Formats: sequence, structure tokens, C-alpha cells
Amino acid sequence: MPSERKTQHKLYEADSRNLSIIEDSSVDLVVTSPPYPMIEMWDRLFFSFNKEIEEKMRINESMNAFELMHRELDKVWEECYRILKVGGIMCIVIGDAVRTIDGRFRLFSSHSRILAKAVQMGMYVLPSIIWNKPTNAPNKFLGSGTLPVGAYVKMEHEHILIFRKGDKRKFSGDDNILRRISSIFWEERNEWYSDIWRGVNGKRQGLNGEGSRNRSAGFPLEIPRRLISMFSSIEDTVFDPFLGEGTTVTASILLERNSVAVEIERDLIDQYCKNIVFQTNYLNKLIDERQMRHRDFIQKNSQNEWKYFNDFLKMPVVTANERWIQFNRLSEIVLKENGNNNVSELIAFYDEC
Repeated sequence: MPSERKTQHKLYEADSRNLSIIEDSSVDLVVTSPPYPMIEMWDRLFFSFNKEIEEKMRINESMNAFELMHRELDKVWEECYRILKVGGIMCIVIGDAVRTIDGRFRLFSSHSRILAKAVQMGMYVLPSIIWNKPTNAPNKFLGSGTLPVGAYVKMEHEHILIFRKGDKRKFSGDDNILRRISSIFWEERNEWYSDIWRGVNGKRQGLNGEGSRNRSAGFPLEIPRRLISMFSSIEDTVFDPFLGEGTTVTASILLERNSVAVEIERDLIDQYCKNIVFQTNYLNKLIDERQMRHRDFIQKNSQNEWKYFNDFLKMPVVTANERWIQFNRLSEIVLKENGNNNVSELIAFYDEC
């Protein structure tokens, strides 16, 4: 009989501007996408955080409102910094906004504002990624594209900002073994460690519900899947201060990481827990597809003489580190009863070969 291993996933009903429920230096990686300041569908949420924001918008002081929105997000980044271990990485997916207020069209650069805050906190800024989102829109501009000074560039990208807390992480002992098992394929490395990501479709920002949370800042699973693979190892803890549709937690389960997430809306936590326990077959399919993509890569390049072989996956690999890669399939995902209404805990079990 194969042995069984597990990961734990805690989902807190809380305001991510105050994470006193989470210990200092307790997470290895932050992967999140926050509400986007000056995107109209998020106005009501920011108004609920600070009534002055609504007043500034009412009198068309858009830049002051924008700054106040980011001051609310600053509280989240400060908490993320506190709970992140030294050497840990923080990845923030954020889109800038364009908006016309009082007849004036302008860009609101959230990514540069967050960069400034990260530097102020003392984080090291690492090279970032442009996520170029495919679109079928026939017009690649805003306004009259044929007249000089009559149109504006249409934004078809978001920023993936990457920061590190303190010096580079060091591995030793069992941590180094887990790091080797968590290696990625050579061809994945070549695609993922690029500063422009193409071909990853965006996700409609919507939820089934009413009121101010009838939308999410959700990104497609492929985004946190890559980031978690790149910047953490098996058994690390990944944190998301904005659970939303739970995409970061799902990617953590898929990749055998532990996770912690916070969500201010209890209904979203309950909805996620209700759905994810039935997703083992889907996640196992993704694991199989990843192995098949590598097998296809090897077959398409069969003229090469591969120097290394992965005994676990039973296929050739390009580099020595890839010999250690292991994927364990999920056996089940269970919602644990803990008697605490403010936290839900999921346990993911894996069949270890």
C-alpha cells in the first residue's frame, strides 16, 4: 500500500488589514491579487473602508481618492511583510486603471504605487513580469485611432510584482531534499522565467451573489500555479490575503504546499470549501497534463540524446535537477470540523508513491 501525506489549508474570516490571527514570520510565499484602486466595480468596497474616499470621488479629487485607496492596501502589505519569513517572496498581481472623471481621462498607476510602498517597507524589488492577456477586441486603442492625439493606447496587460523580504533564502537538510523534489522542467523554466507571459487567458471578474462582492479579483489558476512553483517548495506555506474564488489555495493544493488565506466575506469561504472538496479528479487531471506536456516535449525533440532520466516519472529530462521531480496524486480533500466559526480548515491527502 502506498503511504499517504497531507497538506493543511486554513481560511480565516477576517479583514486582511489586521492579521493578528497569524504569527510573525510564519509564511514562505505571498501570492495575491487585491481589489484594484480606481476600477469602478471596486469603488463601494473602498468606500466602506474609508468614507473620505467616497467624498473625494464626489468632488472629483480623483488622485486624492486614489491615494487613500492605496493607503488601505498599504495596511495589507505591512501585515504581509510581518508574517513573511526572511527570504520569503511576495507576488502581487495588479492592473493599472484608466478612467474618466470630471471629463478628464487619465491613467492611475497602481503598480508603481505598490512598488513605492514595498521599497518604503524595506523589501527587495525583484524583476517583475508583464502578464500579456489575450484579447479578441478588434480595436487596440481608446478613442479615434486615426487622428493624431485623438486616441490612447489600450492596456492589455497586468503587472506581476515580485519582492523578497531580506536576504536570499538558504536551504539545508530536509529542506534541500524538498527543494529538489519541487524542481520544475527545463522547458517550463524557459517559459516561466521570462518577463512577459503570453497565452494565459484572463478570468472574468465576477461572482454569483449580490452587493459589493458581486465580483472578484480572480486570476486564472495558471498564474498562481507558476508563481508557487517558481518561488516555493513542497510543504512550504503560501498566503493569500484576498481569498476571493480561492485560486491561490487551489494552486497550493495542486502543488502540495500548505496555505493560509483571509477573506472578509464568510459566504465566499463557505462557497469555496463546498466546491473544492469535489475537485480531486480535476486537479489530478492537471497533474497528468503537466507530465504529458513534458513527455510531448521529449518526443518532439527525440533527435537529442538526453543525458538524464527521472525514475519517478519514468522519462528523460534535460537537467540534473529534474531527476528529482515528483508529483503525488490527490486522494481526497476534506473539510475539517474545528468548532471555530471564524476559520475553516481543509486537509488535502495525497497518495505518495
